[in-house]
Amino acid sequence: MKVDYHIHLEEGPYSIGWLAKINEALQHYEPLKEEKHSMEWLVKTQERLQRRVNEGPFTTKWIDLYLEEAVRKGIKEVGIVDHLYRFYEAKEYYERYVDISDSRLGRLQKEWLDQVRVASLHDFTKAIEEAKERWSKRGVTLKLGIEADYFIGGEQELQSLLALGDFDYVIGSVHFLNGWGFDNPDTKEYFKEHDLYALYDTFFKTVECAVRSELFDIIAHLDNIKVFNYRLDENEQLSYYKEIARALVETNTATEINAGLYYRYPVREMCPSPLYLQVLAKHEVPITLSSDAHYPNDLGKYVEENVKTLRNHNISHLATFTKRVRTMRLLEEVTISK
Repeated sequence: MKVDYHIHLEEGPYSIGWLAKINEALQHYEPLKEEKHSMEWLVKTQERLQRRVNEGPFTTKWIDLYLEEAVRKGIKEVGIVDHLYRFYEAKEYYERYVDISDSRLGRLQKEWLDQVRVASLHDFTKAIEEAKERWSKRGVTLKLGIEADYFIGGEQELQSLLALGDFDYVIGSVHFLNGWGFDNPDTKEYFKEHDLYALYDTFFKTVECAVRSELFDIIAHLDNIKVFNYRLDENEQLSYYKEIARALVETNTATEINAGLYYRYPVREMCPSPLYLQVLAKHEVPITLSSDAHYPNDLGKYVEENVKTLRNHNISHLATFTKRVRTMRLLEEVTISK
């Protein structure tokens, strides 16, 4: 079974770099006939990008670019999970737990939240549900998910938000510590203001709380605190790895092997790390595969490598989900062209 359970349709903030990635994706699937870098090519490129920006990410055309990539790479099951913070319905939740004070960090994060909150959760879920039958006819099973940030103390409010969608699965993630979004490139300087031992302790304890909240079917990127290479000796983290592995087993919660940090961030390492994965495998924690793609041409990225990694750890099955019920499916060898 070849799966990719962590795919995003869109991610702000909206920059020239973001526009360039959108253009790269469109050109990948529908190359323009005009000579590259000619005035005619530029006009056509501009028109196409303007159309995509105006229409947004929930159109049949954009969603089905992901389908084309899944078919090309032999991915049989795909889960789309946009971030909860993108949706109007979650505005109060994030403003309550993210630092949006009048400090430098607070102002920056308030601006960021306002920039990325651009859609309705209803429109997202409707678009994915409508796409399921279309994808099925092409031999690909599409799953509806959501990636929700966990905040200690926010469990009841988050539970109410998750009830707004009929999800196949819910991914829980930790991107914020004490209101600070630590994986935002614009806020990475704040690592220097923290004692790393205390920071890692807070991170892993927050992850364990997320697991034990039992709000989630999958916990994402279990060690993404390493994102910008502010790291401790891993041997000093083993006790945390074991505690979280036990929590995952005791709550019957899955995790993922996520390629996002490997190809999108300075750390250039999968989540979890090789040592962390050894611990998870020893505890027989259910695992699924994730590219953490934010553009259609990244779907399935490093799936082949991570299948081999799982096999090397004697992991023979993958976690898949339908209507919040997990099914373990046999892991198969895959060959994916890049």
